[in-house]
Amino acid sequence: MKTTIHKANERGHADHGWLNAYHSFSFAYYHNPEKIHFGMLRVLNDDIVEAGMGFGKHPHDNMEIITIPLRGQLQHKDSMGNSSVIKTNEIQVMSAGSGVEHSEFNPSETEKVNLFQIWIFPDKRDVEPRYDQKVFEPSDRKNKLQTIITPKNNNTDCEMWIHQNAYLSLGNFDAEKEFTYNIKSKGNGLYVMVVEGKLEIGGEVLGRRDAIGIEEADKINFTAKENSELLLIEVPMK
Repeated sequence: MKTTIHKANERGHADHGWLNAYHSFSFAYYHNPEKIHFGMLRVLNDDIVEAGMGFGKHPHDNMEIITIPLRGQLQHKDSMGNSSVIKTNEIQVMSAGSGVEHSEFNPSETEKVNLFQIWIFPDKRDVEPRYDQKVFEPSDRKNKLQTIITPKNNNTDCEMWIHQNAYLSLGNFDAEKEFTYNIKSKGNGLYVMVVEGKLEIGGEVLGRRDAIGIEEADKINFTAKENSELLLIEVPMK
C-alpha cells in the first residue's frame, strides 16, 4: 500500500475577503508541483463564502463537478436553465461536458456557507452537459459509508452518477468504530478527507481536514479515534 499524506495546514490558501478558500491541489494562483492531482481527482476546494456573496457567471467544460455544502446554503444558476438552492445534506453534480456557464451565490443575508467543490476528469470529452441534485439522509451514513456518486453504468435509485469510474462516499463514525473500505475497481486509488474528527489509517493519525491518498491496495482499514465525519473519493489513477 502506497500512501501520501496531505495535512490541513499545508493546503493552499486564498483569502479574498468575500471568499476564504483552501485548496488540496493546485488551483488558481496556488501552484504546488507535488499537488497537481490524485489520479483523476483534480480539485478539492474547501470554500467559505460570506453572506450575500458568490461566484459570478463563469464557464466550465470537460469536467465532472460535485458540490457538497457542509454548512449553510448555495444558490445555483446555469446556462442549461437550472436554478436551485443547495442545502446541507444535499449533493449537486454537474457534467460540464461540451461547455456550460454557471453562477454560485450565498443567498443568506447573515450566514456564511462552507462547501466542498470537487472536480474529477471525465472518461469522455464533449458530452452533453447535465445537472442533478439530491438529498441524502445523514442517518444513512451513521457508522457506515453512504455512497453518493457512482459511475454512470452503476447508477441506482439512491445514487447520482458521473462520467468516470469513480465513487464518492460520506460516513459519520463514532469514536473507536472500525470499518473497512473495499476498492471497487482494480487499479483505483482512494483519497480520504477527514471533514471533522480524528482517524487512524495504517498507523497514521489524521485530524480535521487532513487527507490521505492511498494507492496499490484492495482494501483499507480505518479506526475513528473520536467522533468523525469522512469524505472518501475513489478514482482511477490513470
